[in-house]
Parts: sequence; C-alpha cells; structure tokens
Amino acid sequence: MSAPDDIATKQSVPFDAAEASVGSAATARATPRYVWALAAAVLAALLPLVATNFVLFQLTLVMVYGLAILGLNLLTGFNGQFSLGHSAFYGIGAYTAAILMDHWDVAYFYTLPAAGAVCFVVGFLFGLPALRLQNLYLALATFALATAMPQILKFGPLEPLTGGVQGIALIKPDAPLRLPLNPDQWLYYFTLAVLLLLMAAAWNLVHSRSGRAIMAIRDHPIAAASMGVNTALYKTLTFGVSALYTGIAGALGAIVVQFVAPDSFNFLLSVSFLVGLVIGGVGSIPGSIVGGLFVLYVPNIAESISTGLSGAVYGLIMLLVIYVMPSGAAGFARLAAAQSAKARQTWINRSERRSP
Repeated sequence: MSAPDDIATKQSVPFDAAEASVGSAATARATPRYVWALAAAVLAALLPLVATNFVLFQLTLVMVYGLAILGLNLLTGFNGQFSLGHSAFYGIGAYTAAILMDHWDVAYFYTLPAAGAVCFVVGFLFGLPALRLQNLYLALATFALATAMPQILKFGPLEPLTGGVQGIALIKPDAPLRLPLNPDQWLYYFTLAVLLLLMAAAWNLVHSRSGRAIMAIRDHPIAAASMGVNTALYKTLTFGVSALYTGIAGALGAIVVQFVAPDSFNFLLSVSFLVGLVIGGVGSIPGSIVGGLFVLYVPNIAESISTGLSGAVYGLIMLLVIYVMPSGAAGFARLAAAQSAKARQTWINRSERRSP
C-alpha cells in the first residue's frame, strides 16, 4: 500500500467512527422528544372520553390560540420581525369563514384553506411596505393594523357582508359520517388534527433550507444577504405564512365559538398572543400550546381570585412566571432536561467508582 493510501485509510476510520458516534448520540437525544410527542398526542386523543363538553370547548380554544401563537412565533421567534397586529389576521380569518358559511353555505372545512389563502395574501402585501420598517417602527405599523381592523369591520358599506356591530352567528357543525361524537367532541378532534398537521408543517419549514435562511435573517441580516439570501422575499413570505397560520386559527375560532363580532378582534387580542408567545417560549413550536393555555386559563384564574383586582392578579402571575421561567416554558423544559441528564450522569459516574 502506498503512503497516500495509507494516510487516507488511517484518516477515514476515526472520521467514520466519530460520525457514527455523533449520529447515535443525536438519535439518543432525539428519541425522547418523539416519545413525549407521541404520548402527548395519545393523551390528547383520549381526553374527549373523560372530559365534559365545557372542558372540551376550553381545550379546543387552547389549541386555536396555540395555533395563532404559532403563526406569530414563525414571524417573531424565527424571523425576528415584531408584530402587534396579529389580531387583525385572526379577525380576517374568522370573518372569511363566517361570511362563507353564512352567506354562501360553504362547508366549514372548506373555509379553513380559504381563510388561510386570504390571510396569506393580506400578510404578504402588508409585508411589502413593512420591509422598510424594523423593530419599533414595524411594531407601530402592525399596531395601526390591529387598531384599524375593528373599525373597518364596522364600516357602513360593509355591513351587509360583515353584519356590522351585530356580527354574524354561526351553527355548530355535527360530526360527519354518523360518528358517535357530539359537536364539542367532533370540533375538538377536528381542531386537534388541524393543529398537528400545521405544527408538523411548521417543524418541516423551520428545519428546511428556507427555515435556515429565515433564521439567518433573524440572527444577522447583513451576513445572510452577503451569503445570497433574498432577505426581502423571505421576510414577506414569512409575513404571509405567519398570517396564514393565524388566519386558519381565526377561522377555527369562529367555528368553535359560533359567533364573530368586530370588537372581539381588538388590540388586546394581539397583546394576548404576544404574552402567550413569551410565556411559551420564543422560537419554540410546542411552546405555543403552553402559551395558549396561559392565554385562556390565567385570566379566568385571576378573576376567580379577585374580581375587582383581576388585572393586578393577572400581572402578578405573569411576573411570577417570567421570574421562574425567563426563557419561557420551552427554555425551562430544556434547562430541566439538561439538569436531569447531568444529575443522571453524575450518579452513573459515582456508581462506577464504587463498583470493584
């Protein structure tokens, strides 16, 4: 064997071994995530068998809010664009579904892609002028969108379509194919299926080449542009995809609540989405569900503690949660897992030292 061949052979063996070691370690770390995700999905599927209709209604709203927060997360957590106007996209999606169902008798499941498409176009078009805005200026522009949307929905010439201040009432759909499910159970399963599908799509997007470009723009836009990333295109597309997710959430919310009205989509709803994003974890897809839990349940808990001081109790709970979990629920879970793994490794090392 010649000298170059000998060198190549000696170099390739450690490299393959190291690569296999890294792959097995990555698999060992990734396996628990899939196990936990599968366990959570199974638990969610079994809940309607034991929960009451009201609890199922609340959990369905949690998933709806979690989906809306996921849309905001794609924009803010993964792309770095700050938005205070996602209540507008939520309202557009809700009214798209309500108008299609009330005026044209469109089946409720067809309204979801329609609401997503309308919100994608609106978000993409809004993202074009927003390219010149960053940070606080972008926040002000989206704040203007959230403030204007309820007034637009109340606009006189649009009343025959939107119902004006009276809104639009909808009928809760029954389970298809004569399934032995009541409407609350069916909407729970329907929302769960849509949520899981869109979470999987978001995970694939984030871990794709486009997702890496989106996050590169967040981390260092100048470096991303110098490497050939079309920052303008990716920013506007991310705005559109984010609006699409939130619009589908709005359509689901309209179907579940059976009613839409302009004042339901005010600026406070955008703030709630932002709070849920921070509490769940910025840049975390599963954390969006935790954010949905916080948005729905914590205001009710605060009001049950003190009706007159519910706002103060809500603020106190929020401060406490931020103090305990400064990086959100996702960061807290990662820290807890790291500490658990460290403690386990320490215990294993001590056991090996004690063994003869």
